[in-house]
Amino acid sequence: MTGAGIPEISTFRTRATVWLMHRIFIFMRGMTLGVRAACFGEDGRIFLVRHTYVPGWYMPGGGMERGETALGALAKELREEGNLEILGEPELFHVYNNRKASKRDHVLFYRVTVRQTAPRAPDMEIAESGFFPLDALPKDATQATLRRLRELDGKVERSEFW
Repeated sequence: MTGAGIPEISTFRTRATVWLMHRIFIFMRGMTLGVRAACFGEDGRIFLVRHTYVPGWYMPGGGMERGETALGALAKELREEGNLEILGEPELFHVYNNRKASKRDHVLFYRVTVRQTAPRAPDMEIAESGFFPLDALPKDATQATLRRLRELDGKVERSEFW
């Protein structure tokens, strides 16, 4: 794991997209809550996704819908974004405030071991995805992705903010 990573929400287009999405969520949800996971394959490599609508490589995840449990949302997002199946019990690592997205946004961050049931074909949401060795991550992994991996490894203290 080298480099500082790219900012998650830095370009005008990304800020505008996130701003618009969260304005819509104000009417749909009182507070936004999402799940995201550090998904490790049985060989120790981490699974990352590159979305079509924001720059950089991220750990998979997404927002929780009304009536959905956190673990249900996690399983759904991992299945949708990577054809990933959770092995064993997900470990809740930390809860973060994602103030870059909105003052009302929170992320439940898990560590999981996964198996990919089939390669994930690109579509309108996911441009690319794959497993990467921790010492050979994509050069445009986001700052938050790199920070979370350092936190998981115990190299830095856990932050309250995503």
